[in-house]
Amino acid sequence: MIESHLLSLLIFIPLIAGVVLLFIPKANSGLYKWVTLGTLVVELILTLILLSGFDASQAGIGSESLQFVEKMDWINLSIGSTSAISIQYYLGVDGLSISMVLLSAIVLLIGVISSWNIKENLKGYFSLYLILTASVFGCFLALDFFLFFLFFEFMLLPMYFLIGLWGGVRREYASIKFYLYTLVGSIFILIVMIALSISVITPDPEIDIHSFDLMLMMDNTNFIPDSVLSITSTDTLLGLSYRLWAFLFVLIGFAIKLPAVPIHTWLPDAHVEAPTPISVVLAGILLKIGGYGFYRIAYSIFPEGAHYFGWWIGLFGIIAIIYGALVAMAQTDLKRLIAYSSVSHMGFVMLGLAAITTQSIAGSIFQMFSHGLISVALFLIAGVIYDRTKDREISNYSGLAAAMPYFTVIVLITFFASLGLPGFSGFIAEFLVLAGAFDGAMSSKVIDTFMPIVGVLGLVLGAAYFLWTFQRMFFGKYWIKNEEWKLPDLTTREYLMFVPLMAMIFIFGIFPGLILDLSNETIMSFVEFVQEQGKQNLTLILENTK
Repeated sequence: MIESHLLSLLIFIPLIAGVVLLFIPKANSGLYKWVTLGTLVVELILTLILLSGFDASQAGIGSESLQFVEKMDWINLSIGSTSAISIQYYLGVDGLSISMVLLSAIVLLIGVISSWNIKENLKGYFSLYLILTASVFGCFLALDFFLFFLFFEFMLLPMYFLIGLWGGVRREYASIKFYLYTLVGSIFILIVMIALSISVITPDPEIDIHSFDLMLMMDNTNFIPDSVLSITSTDTLLGLSYRLWAFLFVLIGFAIKLPAVPIHTWLPDAHVEAPTPISVVLAGILLKIGGYGFYRIAYSIFPEGAHYFGWWIGLFGIIAIIYGALVAMAQTDLKRLIAYSSVSHMGFVMLGLAAITTQSIAGSIFQMFSHGLISVALFLIAGVIYDRTKDREISNYSGLAAAMPYFTVIVLITFFASLGLPGFSGFIAEFLVLAGAFDGAMSSKVIDTFMPIVGVLGLVLGAAYFLWTFQRMFFGKYWIKNEEWKLPDLTTREYLMFVPLMAMIFIFGIFPGLILDLSNETIMSFVEFVQEQGKQNLTLILENTK
C-alpha cells in the first residue's frame, strides 16, 4: 500500500506537517523543531524504501522505464467539440531523478538539524521549511510539465521569506534579487511550456487532447504536424527554428537556477545573507534543480538543441569553472568564497552536459550529487565560525587548529574533497566529466579539445583558494581579532551533521557505483537518444528552415 503511493507521501507528508505546525500554540513552540525533524526523518526512511524497491537494471528513458508511477487526471478542459486540455497528476522516478531524491532527503534533514539555533518566529520558519521540502520533492518527481512548473514556482515563496525574514543585514535586497532572477527564468520556461501544450497532443482518434506530459513531449510523433514546435515546422524567428528558440529559452531558465555565468550574481548575495540552514539547502539541493531541468526537459524534449548549442554550453561551462575559481580566490568573506566555489563547480555540470558522452553525463549527474554533499559541509563550516563570533572575515582568524582541533579535521577533509583529491566523491565526479569531455571533443565534435584542458585548470585554482584559506585560518600562531570571541570545538549537534557527511563523501568516493549504478542504464539510453534523435532532428530542422 505504501509503495503504491510512495511518491505522493514524499510530497504531501511535509506539506501536511507544515500546515499542522500553524495550529500548534506558541506555548508549545519547542514542538516546532521536533515535528519538522520527525517529518524529515520519515522522508529519509521513505526515500530508503524507494531506493530498496528501485530496479536500476530496468531503468531507461521514456515512460516505459519509469518506476513507482502515480498517474491520474487532474484538470480537463474542453476546447470546443474537437479538442481539450489535459493536466495530469503524474509522478514517477527513473535514473535521472533517483539520486536527486536521495540527495534531497539527506540535505533537507541536515538543514533541519542546523536550524536548531533559530530563535525567532519558529512557527513561521519551520512551516516554510516544510513547504519548501514538499516543493523540492515535487520538482524531482513530477512528470507533467504543468505540475513540475507548479512545484518549481511554489518553491520560490518559502525561499524568499526564509532569506528575507531570517537573513543578515541586507536580507531584503538578497531575497528580492533571488526572487526576481528566478522569476525571470520561470518566465522563459513558462513560454516554452505554453508553446508545447498547444503543439503536443495525446494519441486519440476521436479528439485532440493537448497534453503537458513530459514523456509524450519526447516523441516527435505526438506533435501536431506543422505546429509551432513541430519538427516539421518551417517557421523561424531571426532565421532560427522555434524549436531551437524553445531549447534556448529553457536552457536560460534553468541556467539562472544552476546558476551559470553571467546570470549568477544573485547566488553570492543570497548565500551571504541567508541563514546557514538555508544556505545549506540552497547550495545542496536547489541549485541542482537547474541541472536536473537541463536533463529532464531541455535535452529530453529538444535534443537537437544539444548539438546546435552544445559548443556554447561547453564554453559557458569552462567560463564558469575559471571565473568562479578566480573570483573565489579574491574573496575575504568565507561564505562568499564558498558561494563562488559553487559557481565554479556547477560549471563542470555544464561541461559534462555539453559533451554528450556516457562518461560526461554520468560525471555531470554524479557531480550534482557529490557537490550537494560537499557544499552542505562547506556552508556548515562557515556557520560554525559565524555562530561563535558573528564574523566570517578570513583575515580575522589564525591558528584555529590549536583551539578547535576536531573542527580543523572536518575542514581539512571537506576542503580536500572539494578541490578534487582522489579518494573523495568530488574527484570521481570531475574525473568522469573531464574524461568524457575529452572523448566527446574527439568523437562527436560538439565541443573542442581546449575546453576540458582549460577545465583542468579549474582544479588547480580550486586547490589554490581552498589551501590558501586553510593555511591562513588554521595554521600558524593562534590569533583572533576580538579576544572576547569564544571558540569551543564542535558540539554534539554539530557532530551529528558533520560525521555522516564526511562518511558519505568518503564512501561515495571509494564506491561511486553506489550512486552511478542507479543511473547507469538511464544514462546510456539518454546519451543514445540525445545523440541519435538530436542529430536527426537537427538535420530535418535545418532542411525545413533553409
